[in-house]
Amino acid sequence: MTVTELARLAEVSTALISQVERELSDPSLATVRKIARALDTPLFSLFEEPESDDVAVVRHAGRMTVQSPSGIAYSRISAGRGRLEVLEGTLPAGAASAPEPWSHPSEECVLVTEGKLVVEVASDEYRLDSGDSCYFDSRLPHRYLNPAETTAVFLISITPPSY
Repeated sequence: MTVTELARLAEVSTALISQVERELSDPSLATVRKIARALDTPLFSLFEEPESDDVAVVRHAGRMTVQSPSGIAYSRISAGRGRLEVLEGTLPAGAASAPEPWSHPSEECVLVTEGKLVVEVASDEYRLDSGDSCYFDSRLPHRYLNPAETTAVFLISITPPSY
């Protein structure tokens, strides 16, 4: 695929793709999502090292993390290969995971481990406290909102990986 084709599919400029390719620019989380969708690959797979072992250990200090301008951060707990991806998310007080709900071809389960979280799925809102979980079809437009005055921490399991 050419830079021009990728830029067209990702709906970004060819200059941006070129700068990212030459490591002259760090794209936003939203841009990386667009590029991953254009390449039809899970977002975190753009950063991973190939592994061949049947068992993988991911050390806390070695986790891959991405953060968006909105403040949400995702840290990959799973090794990043296979049919399941597990992420730890942190969302600051009053923040949202994305400006607008979005979708991807997966199934998702979120478990709140600290704080409160609102899961917005197809315009419906589900309020979760610590220990609560929510499962949904990720093809439905969705996002996470933190209505509390403290940071929310949560685990997300996604299958197949498509974040």
